[in-house]
Amino acid sequence: MTGLLVALAAASLLWLDLPRRAAATASVPLWKEVSWPFPMDPWGRGKAFRCRAADCGADVTLYVRAKIGFCDCVKGVADDDDLDRMGDLFLVGDVSPLGPGRPISIAWMKGRSRAYKPNAGNPAARTVLSIVYNERCDMIAATAVLGHDRPETTEPSVIEFLNSSRVMRWAEVTLGL
Repeated sequence: MTGLLVALAAASLLWLDLPRRAAATASVPLWKEVSWPFPMDPWGRGKAFRCRAADCGADVTLYVRAKIGFCDCVKGVADDDDLDRMGDLFLVGDVSPLGPGRPISIAWMKGRSRAYKPNAGNPAARTVLSIVYNERCDMIAATAVLGHDRPETTEPSVIEFLNSSRVMRWAEVTLGL
């Protein structure tokens, strides 16, 4: 009898928790892979993903690619100058920083993130996030084009996606880990 009561209590707790868990799952952005829109350059093609406004609060397009042997093997992405030099901001045109960058972690890798305002040339971009992180001498540059001017609200979702098994599997294969 006690076992049945414990089982019923556990089931009712799970049932009562379903709305909260469903809401948390519903708020997770949905990223769809799209084709890489840029011409070939020395770094090659990367991966491109899009999250619609219905899922991310505004349209977000994320471009991610590896740059093998480009990172400082000792200090990594240590400051905003490194971030500006190593990132892929040239893909989206001329930009100006909105403030200082900040340290970030993607899985075991360390790097920096910084928000920028497009100066001209990209009507879909209200804000751009540059996120660069490294594994020894290799690095990954992620550039998020945001359809709004509140990067602080979208950056956590972008970083969460970069930490996802989907992106990390690609990173491990691409970096030869």
